[in-house]
Amino acid sequence: MKPRVDRSPRRRLDADTRRVAILDAARRLFAASGYGKVSVDDVAEAAEASPALVFRYFGSKAGLYTAVLSRLLAEVEERQRASDAALPPNVSARDRVRASLEVYLDHVAEQPDAWAATTLGAEEPREATQARRAAQRERTAQLRSWLGSGEWARHAYAVDGYAGFVDHACALWAERGCPGDEREAVIAACLGCLEGALGDWAA
Repeated sequence: MKPRVDRSPRRRLDADTRRVAILDAARRLFAASGYGKVSVDDVAEAAEASPALVFRYFGSKAGLYTAVLSRLLAEVEERQRASDAALPPNVSARDRVRASLEVYLDHVAEQPDAWAATTLGAEEPREATQARRAAQRERTAQLRSWLGSGEWARHAYAVDGYAGFVDHACALWAERGCPGDEREAVIAACLGCLEGALGDWAA
């Protein structure tokens, strides 16, 4: 544990505010450097807290990372729900999927380096992988509700496979720096993947 070398006292914050400050600091550091290169000491220093306090709130570095990721995924889900709610009545399933993709790409573009690294297999704790998969299952369930209740095997493979395609396509886009002139190509590829897998937009 590195000793504090600054001379300014830590600010006294209530528990909720301190927890958010730690999460915000961790989010910035993990986004910039990835999970493996950031220590609890680094996060504590950036949040003007002690490492012991970080462990008290999150239990471990893995727990902290998972909390950061879970909050990010929840933000994306909320933005996707808001985007869907803003669509006109009786909108097509294709348009709903496109709107969801637009939100997802916005999320990727906000931190492309960290997003590409974690999605393409860089170091990540098991708890975080489980949280990511749970969020993917939620997105898949939402997609099924938009498409209808198809029970045939092709429908199941199409919907589940589409989720993986989207993540990988977005990771490649992030690796390329999220170029704006390629954004529509990513969306078209994802929509084409789902349409081709289903054979039609009707379930």
